[in-house]
Amino acid sequence: METTFTLASEVVVLTREDGRVVCEHLLVAARPFQRMRGLLGRRSLPAGEGILLRPAGSVHMFFMRFAIDAIFLDRDLVVIDIAHDLRPWKTAGRRGAKAVVELASGECARRGIKPGDALALS
Repeated sequence: METTFTLASEVVVLTREDGRVVCEHLLVAARPFQRMRGLLGRRSLPAGEGILLRPAGSVHMFFMRFAIDAIFLDRDLVVIDIAHDLRPWKTAGRRGAKAVVELASGECARRGIKPGDALALS
């Protein structure tokens, strides 16, 4: 069994403002080393699990083994844009993004997340 992140500051639930869950097990990476490490070394990212990189306006997929969905958020946790199915060895960033949520590839479509959605941590 693969171990869960050990470098995150805290584990939270990510929801829409209306209470619908976006990610049941979101790890917050707020320190430089935590953000740099991110998902490196993992073989997969199960549905319902993710990582919040804060502050961050871009992500890289160097040395990654699987694709992800990257949600770019403004300072109020409103979705600016989404990079769907971001593959290994690619990069993505969005102007104005202050945080990025990384979820399993396809999770954004499955959960109906779109630009303009306001999210909240609990």
